Amino acid sequence: MTGSLPRGVIHGADGSARCWWCGQADDYVAYHDSEWGRPVTDDRRLFEKLVLEGFQSGLSWLTILRKRENFRKAFAGFDFERVARFTGRDIARLLGDAGIVRHRGKIEAAVNNARRACELVAAEGSLAAYFWRFEPEPAARPRRVTRAALMGMTTSAESAALSKDLKRRGFRFVGPTTVYAFMQAMGLVNDHLEGCHARARVERERNALVRPRQA
Repeated sequence: MTGSLPRGVIHGADGSARCWWCGQADDYVAYHDSEWGRPVTDDRRLFEKLVLEGFQSGLSWLTILRKRENFRKAFAGFDFERVARFTGRDIARLLGDAGIVRHRGKIEAAVNNARRACELVAAEGSLAAYFWRFEPEPAARPRRVTRAALMGMTTSAESAALSKDLKRRGFRFVGPTTVYAFMQAMGLVNDHLEGCHARARVERERNALVRPRQA
């Protein structure tokens, strides 16, 4: 049965065809089916994902996903206006929180990035209006989204441009690879593989999306 699927697409225990990377772990399958690639315009969710992608550096996303609720509690639900007011005492608290990744540089970067996010909203109107400006043109995307195409695409011209601009604005842990993973997850691109059951639904949502604009 699996042999009839495009390479990189697997059958789950429920018989649905999915991208290979989610495997059979229930929480990873649920994330793949219900979140990954679906377009997001909510500022708090965009900030959360940007921060968590930074924490993922050097780790697996599954590790971060399984700690996500702990991260949400630790970082005030990723309300970046609140996180921007975190002090040295908060950083010490986070360094003692075994439920998250206790990496001083990443924790300090998250607080810094919250402050930069507040500045960005003041300048651009919303995080969504800013991030969606970097959505690739259709012609810049692979003609067919296959595993082979994605394995050679850990960055893109757009993720490099977004990374460069974020760094210019003072954000940290926002390299081009991290930013491309953020773009994949937040639906700025649809990288569900050809043959994956979620691809068509994600594409419909992207087609129906009213892109946010600067206020």
